[in-house]
Amino acid sequence: MRMAESSISVYSPESLLAVFGVRDQHVRRIREAFGVRVSARDGRIHIEGDEEAVIQATEVLEQLRSQAAEGTVTSDDVSRLLTGVRRGEVPAPAAPLVVHGGRQIRPRSPGQARYVAAIREHHVTFCYGPAGTGKTYLAVATAVTALRSEQIRKIVLVRPAVEAGESLGYLPGDLQAKINPYLRPLTDALREMLDHDTIKRYMEQDVIEVIPLAYMRGRTLNEAFIILDEAQNTTVSQMKMFLTRMGNGSKIVASGDVTQVDLPAHTRSGLIDGLERLRGIRGFAAVELSQADIVRHPMVQEIVRAYDTKPGRRH
Repeated sequence: MRMAESSISVYSPESLLAVFGVRDQHVRRIREAFGVRVSARDGRIHIEGDEEAVIQATEVLEQLRSQAAEGTVTSDDVSRLLTGVRRGEVPAPAAPLVVHGGRQIRPRSPGQARYVAAIREHHVTFCYGPAGTGKTYLAVATAVTALRSEQIRKIVLVRPAVEAGESLGYLPGDLQAKINPYLRPLTDALREMLDHDTIKRYMEQDVIEVIPLAYMRGRTLNEAFIILDEAQNTTVSQMKMFLTRMGNGSKIVASGDVTQVDLPAHTRSGLIDGLERLRGIRGFAAVELSQADIVRHPMVQEIVRAYDTKPGRRH
């Protein structure tokens, strides 16, 4: 049994009360139906338990939250959703995106499942959240799946060369040696999904490109899956340039952590700006991942939580 946890935001105290029900009657039925723990704190509903049960309970609670925003939630609404689970109408754990070397790469939290679904259903997807939530990893896995099924002809992995106050000019070696460290996280993800010979062949055939953002200028990419990593470190003009490289039959994913912007002071992040500008545009999706979606070493979640809390404050 694989344990998991999830959380969803609530719009208001009134919405929370509607979802939980009078004397927690709604949430008590959800706990009993799935065998999960459900609690509320800090403006979020937290779900913990077996992975499959957490995915299904989160789906039910999200639907109840949406209904609460529009009106009331009744006992009949809860019954209808629970019946849907028993009939298999609420999504089961996601199927693997990639199977490589005996490993199955798949979404491992409800947030990650929503992220993959958004990528599949939209032309442009922005994803933001803390380190370890699988933002780039799942985008690359989805791209590899699309390439294998011939939905696209090319994967382009892109990164801005801006990192924590460092500059390319201070790094040793020629241009390729200077940019390789910035591109390494993308090539590392590829190596977990494709064998060395396949990656080498795809790169030689220009089926896969791993390039700095500056190399995108002036291009139009048709039938391509284009992924921008560390998108919070683009400027507004760079983000516009990147997005307008999109050609016919192409798909774009831009991901980053909006709390870790390494741009000069008073320079607006292209990711943050784009999240505001593009909302409401048909074909665009924005997905927020949270600490509950962190799937690296268990300590990563604790580390992120520690840095999100003021020093000296007890949890």
